[in-house]
Amino acid sequence: MGLATIIKTQYNNLMATKEISGGTVHKMPADLRKALVADSKVFALWEDITSLARNEFICWVENAKQIETRKRRIKRTCEELLEGKRRPCCWIGCIHRRDKPVSPSVQWVLDKQSKKL
Repeated sequence: MGLATIIKTQYNNLMATKEISGGTVHKMPADLRKALVADSKVFALWEDITSLARNEFICWVENAKQIETRKRRIKRTCEELLEGKRRPCCWIGCIHRRDKPVSPSVQWVLDKQSKKL
């Protein structure tokens, strides 16, 4: 085993055990976690936002119906954090929270989506 392989293995082991904060409702998905810990600046920005904001990003990623959409959202999460955004752009918000009622605007979107199905 070469030195580069050993270093890569050690780095991967360190990243796999690195603590990372999740959301208030959603657990941290492995693919999003991997993207966040891959860049130290993105990781620091992630840790700097509130648990509610982290929850919004996680819900946004988890809500993707297709794998390509999910990959795009994970990439976009990292980009938006680097751009200084603290919530996902153009997202109605997590509907899984039980600590507050669904707002009228979110309910309207949910009703509209359910009629499409």
